[in-house]
Amino acid sequence: MAKFLEDFGPLLVFFILNARGAEWLGRTESDSLLIATAGFMAALAASLIVTYGRGAKPNNMTLASAGFVFVFGGLTLFLQDETFIKIKPSLVYVLFAVILSFGLMRGQSYLEMLMGEALKMQQSGWLILTRRWIYFFICLALLNEFIWRNFSTDAWVNFKVFGILPLTFIFMAAQMPLLKRHGALDEIQKD
Repeated sequence: MAKFLEDFGPLLVFFILNARGAEWLGRTESDSLLIATAGFMAALAASLIVTYGRGAKPNNMTLASAGFVFVFGGLTLFLQDETFIKIKPSLVYVLFAVILSFGLMRGQSYLEMLMGEALKMQQSGWLILTRRWIYFFICLALLNEFIWRNFSTDAWVNFKVFGILPLTFIFMAAQMPLLKRHGALDEIQKD
């Protein structure tokens, strides 16, 4: 439960403060996302401190995403412009897609480097899985751009908090045949 709260607690704080923060602080509704952004940054900082405090280290993707939150959240608060926090997910997804693509251009799967100890799979499977993650990250970036540009801020917050995670789980579940075909599930079932 502690790990779940460390990972998803900041997002929950973001959602709650966007919904009620302005009301609780006696501010106008237009300040909701700014309040939520400040709370998100504080909750994320606390989460990272707790993670390190219990002797664990967040993975590189979490650290990169946190860096983007602090930079773009800081810009959002400093400039009082919510555009920066809204484009942050798109930029993170594009960054991950570019990093994975760079690895493929070098003939390597950076996913394998990241997850190879936990998930044993044939090299060809890692390359296919890496390509699929690249496409998925690009789709998430495009979807984020479409939603924040065409829907209300509340709709975008709901998508960010409650849409991305289910889409990611569905995407991962759809990879099971690939994992089975390339031996990854055989290793898991032996344990």
